[in-house]
Amino acid sequence: MTNTENTQSTTLVIGGTGKTGRRVAERLTAKGLPVRVGSRSGEPPFVWEDAGTWEAALEGVSGVYITYYPDLAFPGAAEHVEAFSKLAVSKGARRLVLLSGRGEEGAVIGENKVKDSGADFTIVRSSFFNQNFDESFFLDPVLAGEIALPTGSAVEAFVDAGDIADVVVAALTDPKHIGKTYELSGPRLLSFGDVAEEISKATGRQIQYIPITKDQYRAALVEHGLPEEFAELFENVLDGRNAHLVHGVEEALGRKPKDFAEFARDAAATGVWNV
Repeated sequence: MTNTENTQSTTLVIGGTGKTGRRVAERLTAKGLPVRVGSRSGEPPFVWEDAGTWEAALEGVSGVYITYYPDLAFPGAAEHVEAFSKLAVSKGARRLVLLSGRGEEGAVIGENKVKDSGADFTIVRSSFFNQNFDESFFLDPVLAGEIALPTGSAVEAFVDAGDIADVVVAALTDPKHIGKTYELSGPRLLSFGDVAEEISKATGRQIQYIPITKDQYRAALVEHGLPEEFAELFENVLDGRNAHLVHGVEEALGRKPKDFAEFARDAAATGVWNV
């Protein structure tokens, strides 16, 4: 697909109101490229659990950014992604870019379904998002001054959602990324204690990291209406398998990824962490 052809076609952004999807949609729109947001509130609506919504969302679409909520490694995700990918290709959407997770064995099944669909694919494997702390399930703990998680002293190379979006947009618009798998991380390894310290510096407040057990965390997830499988996901991906840096941002974009300290300063400046 040439850039000229790209300007005449529409990209479906699944999860287009979420952390990465919103940024992908904004960047494509800024390039003058037509975007359709795939969400329950979209026009037409897109619902993963209702395959009857997929065909209308794919009408006139040439490329798709695929995100799966709550996570590509969750039960049932691979089956949905397989059926959707085959339908997308049959409808003429050949360029598929899939968001996956680093070190998630269950997510690899979904990746393979996209690869086997006949699409021109790119796989983007991400570490934990910086934005989990200002736009998602870690926001309330930061506001409360206590980040309680079953992560011990595990380290993670947190990556910025803006960097993910830049890689995804490059993959959607430049054929040189077809067939590639990019593993994305930030530029350094941080423990959740380090994260609390960085946010404390940025906000001028004292944010503490409190280690808890997986059972305690599972109970907290249930209390807040979140999938308790997140407890298993934390245990799996923070067992050391991701305790190293990867360089997909540099490989795809030719620049360094954003550091967590810079993210924290930018987020603090918006007032999102003000109590």
